Amino acid sequence: MRNPTIDNQSAIRNPQSAVTTSRARNSALVAAGILASRVAGLVRQRVFSHYFGLTAPADAFMAAFRIPNVLNNLFGEGALSASFIPVYSSLLARNEREEADRVAGAVAALLTVAVSAIVLVGVLATPLLIDVIAPGFTGSTRLLTIRLVRILFPSAGLMVMSAWCLGVLNSHHRFFMSYAVGVVWNAVMVVTLLVFGSGAQLPGLAATLAWGSVIGAGLMFVVQLPIVFSLAPHLRFTPQYRSSHVRAVVGNFGPVFVSRGVVQLSAYIDTLIASLLPTGAVAALLNAQTIGVLPVSLFGMSVSAAELPGMSGDMGLDPHATTKLRDRLNGGLRQIAFFVVPSAVAFFAFGDVIAAALFKTGRFTQADAVWVWAILAGSGVGLLASTLGRLYSSTYYALKDTRTPLNYAIVRVVLTTVLGYLCAIPLPHLLGIRETWGAAGLTASAGVAGWVEMLLLRSTLNARIGHSGLPIAYTAKLWTSALTGAAIGWAAKIYVPVSNSIVGAAIILGAYGVVFFAMTFALRVPEVSTIAARLRKR
Repeated sequence: MRNPTIDNQSAIRNPQSAVTTSRARNSALVAAGILASRVAGLVRQRVFSHYFGLTAPADAFMAAFRIPNVLNNLFGEGALSASFIPVYSSLLARNEREEADRVAGAVAALLTVAVSAIVLVGVLATPLLIDVIAPGFTGSTRLLTIRLVRILFPSAGLMVMSAWCLGVLNSHHRFFMSYAVGVVWNAVMVVTLLVFGSGAQLPGLAATLAWGSVIGAGLMFVVQLPIVFSLAPHLRFTPQYRSSHVRAVVGNFGPVFVSRGVVQLSAYIDTLIASLLPTGAVAALLNAQTIGVLPVSLFGMSVSAAELPGMSGDMGLDPHATTKLRDRLNGGLRQIAFFVVPSAVAFFAFGDVIAAALFKTGRFTQADAVWVWAILAGSGVGLLASTLGRLYSSTYYALKDTRTPLNYAIVRVVLTTVLGYLCAIPLPHLLGIRETWGAAGLTASAGVAGWVEMLLLRSTLNARIGHSGLPIAYTAKLWTSALTGAAIGWAAKIYVPVSNSIVGAAIILGAYGVVFFAMTFALRVPEVSTIAARLRKR
């Protein structure tokens, strides 16, 4: 058994080692919570695919599911975390706990008022939103989408308040609960499908599932409140704007809100363009994104979420501590790349295997899995850039700079819009291929835009804090290991007769993963040695 006294003494003697250990522990807790939530989400999506397939009602639900979620993405994990956590964590680092609790309560009260108003307007303006975001929907599909959006809007508001809880918990380094709570929401939706799915007409089932989403979102918020109150005993939900700290949160919120809005606009443009493609394109795009977001969430969000409170606390104690900030950033970048590079290669090589294992059931066919594979391979183009970009943005937020990420997010959305339309609509006709493959052009073009954004973020930040980024030799080792593993996995894919099943996927992806880790160990990649050492200690 490990001796905590010895660990503490070691940390005092080697503070950099302590930072590395803390980073690994915190990011592991975030990743564990996200993994639990994402696995539950994959189960939900598999059950959904069983009942809905890639049908018109599936398109309607997927589009509706996405539209009010912009509220959560704008106010919640993105803008709220980036504006609230740096201020709140700085106060906690200086041991100003009563003021920190007052700020948290004021932010919650202001957020409640703002979100309630937006939910009301959203419900009333739903037909206009559908016409703007999914103009390709007509007739019964359009009417069903309107009905579903109106049901789902309140669930997005509840998720925003759940994201406020996340900000409080993360600032107190309680990382697991705030991310694992998504299991509750997904579980309610799965139960809803299982109870009401058999023999139900798809439009009616879609509406029932939307109500299940509302109930699940409410439970997400409620189960976190007891822990929040225990960590913030002076919390009072009073909407006041006199505190300079509250004004700082609101002041930071504006640019981040617009920045996140630009990113969400890009996602909605994808949905808009996909609605112009043949039936099933919207559902296929969302199925691919359900898979594609997993490494971004597990490895990008986990490291970024774990580092933001630490970075903010360091800068709150010493605004000139750029060396420590840069060390945190570079360590996080390496940790992200170690897992994301093999994820991107897996999307290219084994996307059909992954999609079939997750979704091939009921109305979802092998041909649907191949379609999702093409879209997933397109998302692999920018997977590493998008994931690294999250950590770069968090570094800017720790520096209280919310405008630079906004400017580069605008560049990204412009590129995504122009390239996305060209690759999705005219390009298939020019190449003489089916227009259904235009959905893959959407994700590939978004990947190119993600690289441009990440490189701009890195260049500007390097001018402020010194060199950051991944060493070329380190990156080469990761790609070499991943491609070698893919070659072995592809051989297994050829000879495994059940490659489109869960068992086949486990064999193929298992062979790929074993070879990747063996290669990185042989090439002396430090991260795999750290993982092996941690496993031996346990």
